[in-house]
Amino acid sequence: MKNFKVTFTFVLLLIFGLGNAQKIGVVDTDYILNKLPQYKEAEARLNSQIDTWQSELQNLQAEYERKKAAFESEKVLLIGDQLKLREKEVVDLDKNIRTTTSLRFGANGEITKLRTNLVQPFQDQIWNAIKTMSEKNGLGIVLDKSNNISVIFLQKKYDFTDKVLDILLKGTDKKEKTNKSKK
Repeated sequence: MKNFKVTFTFVLLLIFGLGNAQKIGVVDTDYILNKLPQYKEAEARLNSQIDTWQSELQNLQAEYERKKAAFESEKVLLIGDQLKLREKEVVDLDKNIRTTTSLRFGANGEITKLRTNLVQPFQDQIWNAIKTMSEKNGLGIVLDKSNNISVIFLQKKYDFTDKVLDILLKGTDKKEKTNKSKK
């Protein structure tokens, strides 16, 4: 009788659990981002800014190398204040390079902030589209396979990436048509 109660309880829990099971879907937000034309444009502007900063930094580095080499070769000819002034010039330029590198390319640098500002509006749009899609399809859980979630196998019917992308692109098409009709 005791085994029957345990088995009966287990079966009830199993049935109840299956009856309330959540549907799960998967999306790939990296794929979605790369399909959005506005994101590509914003990313191109960011990369252009990064290239400009890298070029400026390379110019500073070249100037530092030139001044350091000149200082090293003229060091024996310089005396007193001249020696200290030229050495300070080289040291200050080196500090400037380190500071600029840290401010622009460091962990909390300008590039990180710009990238965050670039991605945030798109993440919000994607979030809203995922929410809309999940409500339409009765999904209780949506996983993002681009965020280090190991998806070993996925049937196409559980991949909702294209549906989210359709929602986003339809919103873009409506905006473009509205803008064209206003002109």
